[in-house]
Order: sequence, then C-alpha cells, then structure tokens
Amino acid sequence: MDLIELSAASLGEAVATGETSAVEVAQAHLDRIHAVDGALGAFLHVDADGALAAAKEVDDRIAAGEKLGPLAGVPLALKDVIVTEGIPTTCGSRILEGWIPPYDATIVRRMREAGIVILGKTNMDEFAMGSSTENSGYHPAHNPWDVTRIPGGSSGGSSAAVSGYEAPLAIGTDTGGSIRQPAAVTGVVGHKPTYGGVSRYGLIAFSSSLDQAGPLARTVLDAALLHEVIGGHDPCDSTSIDAAVPALAAAARAGAAADLAGLRVGVVRELSGEGYQQGVLDSFQSTVDLLRELGAEVVEVSCPHFDYALPAYYLIAPSECSSNLARFDAMRYGLRAGDDGVRGLEEVMSLTREAGFGPEVKRRVILGTYALSSGYYDAYYGQAQKVRTLISRDFAAAYEQADVLVSPTTPFVAFKLGERTADPMAMYINDLCTLPASLSGVPAISVPCGLSTTDSDVPLPVGLQVMAPALADDRCYRVAAAVEAALDARRGRPFMSDAPALEGAK
Repeated sequence: MDLIELSAASLGEAVATGETSAVEVAQAHLDRIHAVDGALGAFLHVDADGALAAAKEVDDRIAAGEKLGPLAGVPLALKDVIVTEGIPTTCGSRILEGWIPPYDATIVRRMREAGIVILGKTNMDEFAMGSSTENSGYHPAHNPWDVTRIPGGSSGGSSAAVSGYEAPLAIGTDTGGSIRQPAAVTGVVGHKPTYGGVSRYGLIAFSSSLDQAGPLARTVLDAALLHEVIGGHDPCDSTSIDAAVPALAAAARAGAAADLAGLRVGVVRELSGEGYQQGVLDSFQSTVDLLRELGAEVVEVSCPHFDYALPAYYLIAPSECSSNLARFDAMRYGLRAGDDGVRGLEEVMSLTREAGFGPEVKRRVILGTYALSSGYYDAYYGQAQKVRTLISRDFAAAYEQADVLVSPTTPFVAFKLGERTADPMAMYINDLCTLPASLSGVPAISVPCGLSTTDSDVPLPVGLQVMAPALADDRCYRVAAAVEAALDARRGRPFMSDAPALEGAK
C-alpha cells in the first residue's frame, strides 16, 4: 500500500482500523516532500517534528479507545496566510519573515482537535495578491503536471502540494478565485465556501469582505470531509454565519452514487466564449453534455453584470487591502528597516514597507488608497459596490431558473512561469470566471473535468466551476461528485492517475 496515493478518506479509515499508523502516514508524506519539493516549491516551512508529534498523539488517542473523526491522522498542507501558534506565518511576504504567531486560527484549532496532522505552511502570492504564486516573496511554486508552468494562485503552494502527492489535503483562501483557480490548473478539487461559512479568525486579511478559507483535495469527498471540520459558526469572527454546516460529505456520497435527475443546471452565457482557450471550451462543453446524460435539465442563463466583475473587484479588493495592510508599520511585529535611532517614525515605516512589500502588493495598495481618497471614493469604490449589488441580483435571477450554475473555472490552462509577469491585466483575467461568486459571497467549487490537448505541448487540466446559492454548499458537492464519478467511470481510473510522475513514481 503506497500511502501517498490514498485518498484522505481512505487514509483516515486505515489509521482508525489499525491498518497503518498516523506516524507512518505522516512520515510517508514528509519523505515525499523531501523528494520532490525542491522541484515544486510548494512549502515555505515544513514542520516535521510537529507533524510527527501530532501523528503520535493521534495514535495514542486511538490506542486509548478514543473515537476520532474520519480525518484523524490525515496530513494537511496549510496556506501560510493562516496563523499557527509556534510555527512561522509569513503570508509569503518578507515583511513578516520569521514571525511566529502566539495563537492558532479557529480553523487550525478545529483541525487539530479533529486529529488532522499539519505538515507545514505552503507557498503563496504575497498577502494572497496574485494568480500564479510568482508574487511570493520567497520563490515561485511549480505545477506538478509541468514544472515550467504556474500552479495558480494565490493558493498555488497548497494546490501544488495536493497535486504533487505531498499532502492529500490542503487549506487555501479565496478572495477572487484563489482556491478554485489553482485547483483547476493543477487538476484537483477546490471549494470556496459561502462567505461567513468558515471562520476568518486568524486569517490575515487581504480584503475583509471577500476573504474565505476553504479545502483543496484530490477527491470531492475529501474536500467535503475537510469542509465539515473547519466550517461552522465562530463567535470570534463577526462575519461568521450562525447556522449549521450542511451535510456536505453525505451530499458528495449521494452525488457519486446517483444521477442528477430533477436538477436544473444553468450555463452562464457570459462565462464562456470569445477569448477562452479552445481546449477549455471543449472540455466544458463535453461536461455540460455529461450533465444532461446524468439527468440534469440544462438551460442557458444570462448574468449581464458579470462582465463588470473584473473592474469592480480590482477597486473593492485593493481598497480594502490598503486599509488592512496599514497595520504592517514596523512598530509591533515583523520587519523593521532603517531603525538607527536617528530616523523618525514615518521614515522607518516608509523604509520598512519599501523593503518588505513586493511590487504587486505596492501596486494594489496604491490603487486602493487612490480609490478611497477624498473626491474619488464615490466615483470608484462607491460605484464598484453598486456593481457588486447588481452582480448579486444577477445571481438571484439566475437561481430562479436553475438550482446551480456552471462555467469553466478559468479561461486558460496553466501558463508558463514568467509568461505574464510583465502584464498585470493579462494576469488578472485568469480570475474572470471566479470573481462573480466571490463578489456575491455564494459558494463555488472547481472539479477536474478533462485535459486540454490543444493549448499546450503537454495535456493540462481543465476545471468545471459549480456555483450555488448562499448556504447551499451541499449542492456544489453533490454536482461535483456526480461529475467526478461519471468521468472516472468513463476513463476507468481516477483523474489524478493521468498526472505525470514527478521525480519517480507517485
């Protein structure tokens, strides 16, 4: 039994029944990280000692007869924007290099209580600002399907770790698509929960009205199981929804075991067509045909204000980041540059931010500060918020015609490292399909739906995005699991078995 190839659900079961131990599982994944992360760059910090200690604690609890959850003993890669007591948290930025938080985020505490073993902290675009992980303050991450290509962003380290068999589970965060987009281009499953459905306490803020943590995994069921662990109300987060988490794992199992008869699926007219790569469109259309074969009623819906999601997002998110990042002032924690006892407070702050923030962070802070400035607030930030309302109304109208909406997750497959770094707009449009769900706060999942063989010299993954009304995350999991099961049955093997081996067999 090759432990790194097993799903999280299978690993949890094997640990619970004594077929293997949590320590053996953790060590197998630590060995895999040691073997391949030099090529992937998925991790910024590997906590081998902490992972093995946590795994031993799980084994001891099981030996004592304690009943643990289905993911006890399962390893996880954690995006480095989530604070962890005693483990460095940098947000992929030099301004927080070496900072060790004094507390755990709520989702970290919940995962530890469930017996999930945290392997370390994953690479990311600095402060979650980017679509390729090339904006990391340390080094880029690479796509396991082709290491010359990006693994998406900003959760690219998390997606690369899961796709590269370094971890069966990961946590990402999604502000404008930063879970779904990396999941799509690396061939894994990624879900953005309903805004407020997962606690943001301990998630270092980029854009407070948009940020949401969520699961990445190689199967829909694994993502659902992790979501059930981290979801639910948290009094420490004022935006947390006081509602029970839906039965997500049950929805995934039901979707995999049955057809979609009676389900209305809306194909969003504005989220496919001109400008999309042909291989992406071919895989998407094939999956829409599959949904019909599974018994779903497929209709086309129009959401005309989705065309304005990109400009609206790039006013709202930078505006909120310009406020949130003001706390990195060199006075309380993190980097401090130019403090020679002679320079004044403002000069030290300026020198620290110049040295600690990368170009993309500076670009967005400047843009957001301008949009919020006197005389421009109503013209820019205020107007963008009105567009956000119109997008939410488009969703409401669409859900009168359909139970879920579908689109490609990204217009393109993974592009080459360095291909778009000189053109911010070319980078930003990679989130074209994911932005509307983020702006409206509705849940959305990306599930692999095929390989593009026309847009690159190697086959590369394509993702299907499934969106549902607020708090209907279970619908996303049901449809995604049905697609996953049908495609796996059609090809006779799991999707990830098509991924190329990386420095030896998986």
